[in-house]
Amino acid sequence: MPSTPTKLLSSPPAILATGFLLLITLGTCLLKLPAATINSVSWLQAAFTATSAVTVTGLSIVDTANYTHLGQVVIAILIQLGGLGFMTFAVFAFLSLQRRLNLVGQKIAREAFAETSFGNITTTAKSVITIALSVELLGFIALSIAFVQEMPLSDALYHGFFYTVSAFNNAGFALTSDNLTGYVDNKAINFIITSLIIIGGLGFIVIKDLIDHRSWHKISVNTKVVVGTTIGLNLVAFVLFWLLEHNNPNTFGHLSLSDQLTAAWFQAITPRTAGFNTIPIDQLTDASTLLTMFLMFIGGGSLSTASGIKIGTFVILILTTWAFLRQRDHVIIFKRRIPDRLVRKSLALISITMMLIFMSVFILSVVEAEHSLEDVLFEVVSALSTVGLTRGLTTQLSHTGEVVIMFMMFAGRVGPLTLAYLIAMPKSSRIHYPETNVLVG
Repeated sequence: MPSTPTKLLSSPPAILATGFLLLITLGTCLLKLPAATINSVSWLQAAFTATSAVTVTGLSIVDTANYTHLGQVVIAILIQLGGLGFMTFAVFAFLSLQRRLNLVGQKIAREAFAETSFGNITTTAKSVITIALSVELLGFIALSIAFVQEMPLSDALYHGFFYTVSAFNNAGFALTSDNLTGYVDNKAINFIITSLIIIGGLGFIVIKDLIDHRSWHKISVNTKVVVGTTIGLNLVAFVLFWLLEHNNPNTFGHLSLSDQLTAAWFQAITPRTAGFNTIPIDQLTDASTLLTMFLMFIGGGSLSTASGIKIGTFVILILTTWAFLRQRDHVIIFKRRIPDRLVRKSLALISITMMLIFMSVFILSVVEAEHSLEDVLFEVVSALSTVGLTRGLTTQLSHTGEVVIMFMMFAGRVGPLTLAYLIAMPKSSRIHYPETNVLVG
C-alpha cells in the first residue's frame, strides 16, 4: 500500500498544481532577466507578475509598460499557457507524438477536463487547441484593424496580438498603466474585446457543443445553463451599471449616451473574469462596487479561461435553494435531475471559497490596516476569482499582502476543491452510521 505522502504527490490535483507552480517558477526567472524589464524588478515582483499571468488574473504591482517587448511576450505566453490549462498542452503533446496515455495519465487528464471518458478527453484536447487558435486568430485580425486607426501598423499588430491573448484568456493585462480607459469611447475595440472575453468565458465544452449541434433543442443541458445564464447576467448587469453610474461624473456622467451604453456593456462583461477596465474602478458607486464583486464571485463557465465559482455552481446553488423551499426531494433543471454528488460538490465549493475569502480578508485587514475593508474585500474577491480589477490596493500592498494575494490567485486558478483535495485526501469507508439530527437555521 502506498503511503499517504506518495498518494498525495501522485494525485491528479497535486500534479496539476505542480505544473502551474513550475510554470510560475519558469516565468519568474524569465521576467527577472535584465532584457525583460526597463527598470529592474525584484524577485517578488517578478513572481507576482508571473503568478498573475499564469493564473490569468491581471493584477500587477509593476506596470506592464515597465516590461520590454521580450517581457511582455513572456507575459502573453504565460497567459496563454495558464488560460488554456497546463494539462491541455500536456495531453495535446502526447497526442501529437501518437503516444497512448497510461492509466495515471488518463486520471490526470480527466481531472483537468472534468471528463469521465478518456475518449472525450482526446476529443476535448484537440478541440481546445483548435477553438482557441481559431478564435484568437479572428480576434487578432479584428483588433489589429481597430488599433491601426489609432497607431502605426507595427504597433497595431503588436497591440492586437497582446490584447487578443489577454482578452480571450480572460487575463486583463494591458500595455498601459491606465488599462483601457483611453478607449472608453472606441466602440470597435470595446465590442471585439468583450466578444473575446465572453467566448473565452463560456468554456470549450460549451463552444464545441454549440458548433456541433447549432440548435437549442439539441445542445446539452450544461450548454443551455451556461449560455442562458451568461446572457441573463450580462444583460441585467448592463442595465444596472448604466442606471447606477449614468449620473456619476467620475465614471459615466461626462460621456454621451452612446458612450455610456458602451461603457456599461464593457463594465458588465469584464468582471467575469477579465479584469480590463475603461473607467476608474475606485470611482464606482458603492452599489456598482458590490455588483462588480458579485459578478467576479460567479465567474464564467467550467473548462473555460474564466474562474470564480463558475456558472454551473451558481445555478445549482439557486436551484437547490428553490427545491428546498418547495420541499422537493430532487433538484430539477430542464426536466432533468441533478445528481446529489453535484449538489454536494457545489455546496462544498461555495463553503471553501467563502472560507478562503474570510481568511484572506482577515489577514489583509491586519497587515493592511490603513486601507478600507471595502478595498481589501474587493482585492481578495478579484484575486480569488482571477479577475484582476482593483480599487488601487494592489500597488500599495506590503510584502505579506503580496504573498497573500499571490496565494489567492493560485487558489482561484487551481480551484478551491483541488486545494481541499490536497489538504485532506479523500478516504472511502464501508462503515455506515445511524442518522441523527442537528438543528439548522
